[in-house]
Amino acid sequence: MSAAFGKTPIPKREGGSIPIVALFEEVLGVKSVLMGFGLDSDAIHSPNEHYGLFNFYKGISTIPYYHQYYSELKK
Repeated sequence: MSAAFGKTPIPKREGGSIPIVALFEEVLGVKSVLMGFGLDSDAIHSPNEHYGLFNFYKGISTIPYYHQYYSELKK
């Protein structure tokens, strides 16, 4: 995340459940990684929810870094 956003991420466990993830893991036989790019101020699932394009595009640019760094861990 720091490569894309320019800041060190703060690991934080929060959020709701996403029931389909269990099925993905069962069928594919691998664990899932979920990364959130929204802010608390986005008020997701509320009547006035919003999601900034900045976080959307930065989230997209983060994914290749994740794959790169994950693959380096296996070496």
